[in-house]
Amino acid sequence: MTEDYEHYEALVVGCGPGGAAAAATLANQGVETLVLERGVDAGSKNVSGGLIYAEQSSPYTIDDLFPNFREEAAERPVDEYYIHNVSGRKVKTFDLHDIHHSDTEWCDAVLRRKMDSWLADRVHEMTRETGGGLLTNVRVNGLLREGGQIVGVTCDEIDPITADVVIAADGVNSELARDAGLMDWDEPDDWFQGVKAVVDMEPDVINERFGVHPDDGVAHLFSGDLFEGVRGGGFLYTNEESLSIGTVFHLDSISEEEAEPHELLDNLLTHPLLDQWFQGEYEEREYSAKLVPDSKKVAHPSPHRGRLLLVGDAAGQMQAQGPIIKGMNHAVTAGGLAAEAYHEAKTRGDASNAGQLYEQKLEDEGVMAKLRPTRYRATRALSESSIVNKVGNAVLNSPVGSAGLKAAGKLGLMEKSFNSPFALGMIPDTKMSYVTIPTRVGEVMGTRVTGTNDVEPPELDDRIGDLTYNVGDPHIELEDNSWDASGTAVTACPVSAKDFGGGCYREETIQTNGGEEKVVSLDTQPCVECGTCAVVADTHWEHPAGGKGVEYKQG
Repeated sequence: MTEDYEHYEALVVGCGPGGAAAAATLANQGVETLVLERGVDAGSKNVSGGLIYAEQSSPYTIDDLFPNFREEAAERPVDEYYIHNVSGRKVKTFDLHDIHHSDTEWCDAVLRRKMDSWLADRVHEMTRETGGGLLTNVRVNGLLREGGQIVGVTCDEIDPITADVVIAADGVNSELARDAGLMDWDEPDDWFQGVKAVVDMEPDVINERFGVHPDDGVAHLFSGDLFEGVRGGGFLYTNEESLSIGTVFHLDSISEEEAEPHELLDNLLTHPLLDQWFQGEYEEREYSAKLVPDSKKVAHPSPHRGRLLLVGDAAGQMQAQGPIIKGMNHAVTAGGLAAEAYHEAKTRGDASNAGQLYEQKLEDEGVMAKLRPTRYRATRALSESSIVNKVGNAVLNSPVGSAGLKAAGKLGLMEKSFNSPFALGMIPDTKMSYVTIPTRVGEVMGTRVTGTNDVEPPELDDRIGDLTYNVGDPHIELEDNSWDASGTAVTACPVSAKDFGGGCYREETIQTNGGEEKVVSLDTQPCVECGTCAVVADTHWEHPAGGKGVEYKQG
């Protein structure tokens, strides 16, 4: 019966940077391409920190595919990059110029609603010329199969569509990747959780307080003891007329520490170090959250099955190795390579070889070497062992450790290690790396921050209330509401918290025949669709229907 369905040469699901790059490359090759986007507008469902890089070694950059991108779709160029190691009020700052500019052609701050909407307009124009186009408000909910083989996709709002190739750029919660058995949500340590606030600030105020020119910007990272022992850190990026400020933590650490994401963000926002930029003024435009794949563990070495090719977060292609935080550029590269692989395979007379060609191109172009460094996999058994970390923490907190840090600081070795791609490519995912070392660096080498920070971030209920929702049918089913199975969601969900009556997940005590039982209740209405609960709770998780759910205005 699939012959009765509408057919295209290529189908791209999702119009973020990876999907846009794939669609543009296909259109440039004259391939009939349809793009499906579940948001009311491209970018309305997307969140990133975010910095987008153009790497010198990459075969595809966003400005190559979309001329005038930097002038019309980005915020500020980011030339300066710093990390602040925090211990209480003591802070030691390192200049990350070398790692920021390593293999970098340029780097810009972006806001996803503005950027993705701009990309979508051009994608629609380009794909219409080859017989396709872009449709919004369409949720692709699964793969269409015939005789066990993938031949297209199924959707909530329209009939199934068949295609010679399906490029899934549908994000970290990709339903297509899961349907194909190429992604699962079993392990919290495979994921990071990012939470962000976009904060108003006039352009001239940004220029003055950050010491930048009108056409320049700066990035700041934060690590140490201001995050309650959770593994990860914070960031601040300057936009044209706002700041993007957020935190990114290992999801398993958030769960284990029973930390509440909005409070971790507030710890950063209210630290005295940030008073030099806020100076008592704080107006939050938008609160948002998302999961981020840890590419070292989940970047799929064979991101394809039959006619399906995965790009970007859907393939786990997010590089987060200490201060190396790159995702959108890898999605662009992967999108271009996936489209290129399909066109080459078709030209050779067998489009079914597109997946294997794509996999080979990811290897040949060095993408997989960046995403899954061999040296990390070779050293993690030792560097992440409990014995090594117990000994390491003891040494770091001893007089010997203090003397060593002081000596390394005088020789500039600490700053050099933070700027070494080789060293960062094997940084272990441990509390020693993300908490103990930066805290001790701040304590031993840092300078005391004076003054206060009097800003008061919004309460969680205000943050939720300020978001835009078009509520549809419930899209998450709580399959086991016991506290043991799903209680972690109460603290780990970015719009839930203990003793908070709103949000998605709530703690409740119910009467049973034998006494009382602590359980979890769910309300999907304020959901920000990050997917956290799919990993930490016993749920059946899906995206809302096309155009439904949260709508980000900043992203």
